[in-house]
Amino acid sequence: MRRRKRCALQPNECGFDLKNLVNDPSERMEGTLTFLGTGTSMGVPTLGCACEVCTSADPRDRRLRPSVLIRWNCPAAIARPGQSRDQIEQNVVIDTGPDFREQALRAKITHVDAVLYTHSHADHILGLDDLRPLSFKAFREGGPIPLYATPETTAVLESIFSYTFSPHATYPNRARVRLKPLADKTAILGIEFQRIPLLHGEMEIVGYRFGSTAYLTDVSSIPEESFALLEGLDHIVLSALRHKPHPSHATVEQALAWAERIGARHTWLTHIAHELGHEATNRTLPAGVALAYDGLTLQVTL
Repeated sequence: MRRRKRCALQPNECGFDLKNLVNDPSERMEGTLTFLGTGTSMGVPTLGCACEVCTSADPRDRRLRPSVLIRWNCPAAIARPGQSRDQIEQNVVIDTGPDFREQALRAKITHVDAVLYTHSHADHILGLDDLRPLSFKAFREGGPIPLYATPETTAVLESIFSYTFSPHATYPNRARVRLKPLADKTAILGIEFQRIPLLHGEMEIVGYRFGSTAYLTDVSSIPEESFALLEGLDHIVLSALRHKPHPSHATVEQALAWAERIGARHTWLTHIAHELGHEATNRTLPAGVALAYDGLTLQVTL
């Protein structure tokens, strides 16, 4: 059986000069961003709640835990069986929350090339074990799935998933994954992911910029120095929990103020609580701003 070949990271291996990939728009690749989940840590509907949003018939009001999929085709010399020789699909996921299995099935994710983590809270990491079947395939075809995380998130992952990461682990069906340090700029399969420092209450977390898109979830404050990393965007994703203030999450009003300052062509709001109905809220938002919803897919330049 012919094995799937991962896109290499050397210049021109994928037909692109990686040294110029960020600075030269002509070298950039096109891809998609899919919202796997746009809800809060409790999800929507929320257990035990019979509010208007939790009982809504609008499928856009059903929100799984927050996560996104970045997908693109990287030219390469060898393709998987059934693919053209000049296109190989790449999948990078940001965060694997407790709904990841359901999200992956819905998005028809058959392989994951890498995972980037924003922080160590349960709604962003507890689906790591659902990577197992995909990691077995990845391991057979080239090696473990790399997981990029800060030292703080790495420590939590190693503790919670000790049966996977401990050097003394003996569980035979543990996920074939490997924790890797998150740098300021991380190149994954020809795409550069820029780390964006953020605050989640008093907790330091990270967002990501990739090409002309940025993803900032669970943010309550954007440090001044981070705004310089958010210039010239086509799309920005900002968390907007609700209208009522929260100690560790931005309100809709905060997100709108950031959106105006950043000036992206399109702003998408995520990490949405059950206080915000999709259709009713969108009617109140300014042009160029909208609530994201589970399954929404955007065309993006990487």
